[in-house]
Amino acid sequence: MTQTLFPGRSFAAFLFDMDGTILSSIAAAERVWTRWAVRHGLDVASFLPTIHGVRAVETIRGLALPGVDPEAEAAALTRAELDDVDGIEAIPGAAEFLASVPPDRCAIVTSAPRALALRRLEAAGLRPPPLLVSADDVTRGKPAPDCFLLAARRLGRPASECLVFEDAPAGIAAAEAAGAAVVVVTATHAHPMATGHRTMADYRGLAVAAGPAGVLEVHIRGQQPQNGELGS
Repeated sequence: MTQTLFPGRSFAAFLFDMDGTILSSIAAAERVWTRWAVRHGLDVASFLPTIHGVRAVETIRGLALPGVDPEAEAAALTRAELDDVDGIEAIPGAAEFLASVPPDRCAIVTSAPRALALRRLEAAGLRPPPLLVSADDVTRGKPAPDCFLLAARRLGRPASECLVFEDAPAGIAAAEAAGAAVVVVTATHAHPMATGHRTMADYRGLAVAAGPAGVLEVHIRGQQPQNGELGS
């Protein structure tokens, strides 16, 4: 049995967040950030949930720590994260799904710097599409919509005709502000997320179909949605 993820809706392009959406780097990122938080006397348990989905420099800037240069600290954190990719792996089905999307109709849109994004994609065994919009490409990171608007513009498609794959609140807010449709990937969620968007556990069973004029649809093979979420 085949059904459509968004019945009656097709899209001009797909925009994929990276961490938590097409790959899991949580363990590696939290190892690095834990060491940083301890050095700065932060409560690790309450701090770590704030790092996901936003640029490192904005996370640090928001803390307003005395005597801390956010740009320098973010650069040091990036160097540490480049050295620690142990345990990074693709979300189930992501490699196959990404490979099935026409390369001129998709982009990765991440809050990570470009060098770190490419390192993590390589560690996860994922081949990125030609277009990758990173933290280096925008002045304002998520939850500002700039990154998704830029990706859509570079693809030559209106953001309102794009489908964004996201996992984190900041990224979801950015996609909403850009006017894009959103599907929330829950593979790395420890707890259910309250969201009005369609959710899916991972990419297994998903397929891309090109409709009239090349528009894209997401089809689900042999799956039935339960409580609004697609399981594996």
